[in-house]
Amino acid sequence: MVTSDNLRSLDAGENRWLSSLRELRSIRVVAFCGVMCALAVILSTVATINLGPYVKVGLSGMPNQVVDYLFGPAAGALFSGALEVIKFMLRPDGVYFPGFTLSAALAGVIYGTVLYRRPLSVVRVFAAHLLVKLIVNLGCNTLWLVILYKKAVWAIFPARAMTNLIRLPGDVLITYLLLKTVERAILPLFGGRFSGRK
Repeated sequence: MVTSDNLRSLDAGENRWLSSLRELRSIRVVAFCGVMCALAVILSTVATINLGPYVKVGLSGMPNQVVDYLFGPAAGALFSGALEVIKFMLRPDGVYFPGFTLSAALAGVIYGTVLYRRPLSVVRVFAAHLLVKLIVNLGCNTLWLVILYKKAVWAIFPARAMTNLIRLPGDVLITYLLLKTVERAILPLFGGRFSGRK
């Protein structure tokens, strides 16, 4: 249980981004990110369903959220952006469009900013998912699809909005339970939930 005594907080004046970047100096962290990358690639292959050309549903984003939670916005953005390119190279799905890489990195920034070194709660996970769904999924990704497929926004937006609205409660629940498990089982391997890892 997270209490004020073991709350992993940033030192006074410490920048969340710099702290997140410092996480990547550890070989253990980089190796863990490699394992999460492999898991994300596997999940994108076996646990993703295409619901038409504009909507995908799957679990391949879960490893990204674990990395964002454990290592912060900078590490999360680098991991998510690189993973997007790796997944495309291993399993091309249409043409490569750098906007989706930018979207993945932005999602890493949002999850990392909301979750990194903060007490885990359903409300915090809900806020992170809501921001990602509004800014990245419905905002940026819809724009990228409009640019790629030359369709009107209103031709693709309703299905995307409905899918994101329906998925929100389930995504929040799954992410919360996953991150609670990570908090108990994996975080101690990296110096504890709120330790001052340097």
